[in-house]
Amino acid sequence: MLRYTLMRLGIFAGCLVVVWGAVYSGIFPRGFGDSNFLWVLLLAMVLSAPISWVVLRKERERAAVQVAGKVDRVKANLEANRTQEDASL
Repeated sequence: MLRYTLMRLGIFAGCLVVVWGAVYSGIFPRGFGDSNFLWVLLLAMVLSAPISWVVLRKERERAAVQVAGKVDRVKANLEANRTQEDASL
């Protein structure tokens, strides 16, 4: 899960650099007044989301399997504890 998060942050950082360069070179329009930084962040988020969705598909599936395994272990532990409590009553 940490690997997926770091890869997602890396894609966002790359998009942020590209968008920042595009805005300051005049390819993308600048924001109004002092809102330029927020404009650059918004554009970077909008661009990085679909890129992450496509590029990190396998990593996201791998993370989902890990999370599902942890959930199954927790459920099994809760069930074992519940049966022990029922047996003691």
